[in-house]
Amino acid sequence: MISVDKLVYFVPMKKYLFFILFTVATRFSTTAGGFQINLQGQKQTGMGHTGTGLCLDNASILFNPGAMSFLDSLRGITIGGSFIFPRTTYLELYPGTYTANIEKHTGTPITLYAVYKFKKTDKWNIGLGIYNPFGSKVQWADDWKGQFLIREIDLKTFFIQPTFSYKVNDKLGLGLGFVYATGTFALRKGVPIQDTLGNYGEGTLKGKAKGWGFNMGIYYQATEKFSIGLNYRSEVKVNVEDGNADFTVPNSVSEYFPSTTFSTGIRLPQMATLGLGYKLNSKLTLALDVNYVGWKSYDSLIIDFSENTDKLKDIHSAREYQNSYIFRLGAQYKVNDKWTTRVGAYYDMSPVKAGYLTPETPDADKIGITAGATFKVAKKIFVDFSLLYIEGMKRTDTNIETGFGGTYKAKAVIPGFALNYVF
Repeated sequence: MISVDKLVYFVPMKKYLFFILFTVATRFSTTAGGFQINLQGQKQTGMGHTGTGLCLDNASILFNPGAMSFLDSLRGITIGGSFIFPRTTYLELYPGTYTANIEKHTGTPITLYAVYKFKKTDKWNIGLGIYNPFGSKVQWADDWKGQFLIREIDLKTFFIQPTFSYKVNDKLGLGLGFVYATGTFALRKGVPIQDTLGNYGEGTLKGKAKGWGFNMGIYYQATEKFSIGLNYRSEVKVNVEDGNADFTVPNSVSEYFPSTTFSTGIRLPQMATLGLGYKLNSKLTLALDVNYVGWKSYDSLIIDFSENTDKLKDIHSAREYQNSYIFRLGAQYKVNDKWTTRVGAYYDMSPVKAGYLTPETPDADKIGITAGATFKVAKKIFVDFSLLYIEGMKRTDTNIETGFGGTYKAKAVIPGFALNYVF
């Protein structure tokens, strides 16, 4: 068994617990900017996740509330989901040859959008969106080389957005949505203390989080062929109150690992998007979106423990993320009255600076390739399909705080579908 004195020398408690909670915070944040997989609309995903400068369907609730008032249908509901098959590989720094892969699993984010207009002559309508903008599961083998940084994390979040949209005239639409964010997480990490059988200890954190924000948009149909949209999604400060921290360690050192609670707050970044749409002819529509993500808001992490010991102290640590951009292109082609097809691509810049890469969020610049289609089942029923492939650039880095370094390579395959009913 490792003695307490050796433990303090090997892994200072403040640093060790910082990285436990750093994981919780970054999975709330970097799922949208670090390891970003946006899946808030199947039509939009098929077109490179563009849609701010177009009025495609009920997912305008998220992409541009101002476009919602331009929807042709009086009322409609969309229910969709995706299946995320991620893979991340780790290779230790040269001259080492150790490699590890995350455990196989499937993520299943969902979307639900409903839009309602009382009369066809009304200039305004209302809508409700429920979607998962942040959510991830990452699991490494319990005995992998980085087990004291992360073994497993499972995060689920839901954004609930009631929305109002007003059509000022035949060219201009304005929209505003209020966002309530809620989520849960579970986290496991190894503790570098062995029992009499040689098994390492484990730390487990569980908590719930909530926050508030807004989503506003302007949609302008400049000509019959050309449209432009602006969308702004505010920062959402996610607060964790009374999260539970529990540890499985030998009794001889349990006083240094008390079961306690903690609180923290993370500001999820603002996002501003400029979107352009151009109808080349009656069949072909092109789209361009540029996302600006204000990751600079995540400059530090502050953790407040309800119970402190000599080795467990409150934490204030710099993160120094940088603002980033995502560039998106998409196209839609109407084959006939039954089928519409889509393709797209995007380039996603990482907000994580050199020296801050971790196995919890092994982030790098990414390229996404997309395809999709819509099939008209009946007069009022449509089915959307999409397929997204994400390839992250290979990235080598050593974390400043832990000294843990290596090369990471991540990718994901994501099919999705949605059912639309208009009436």
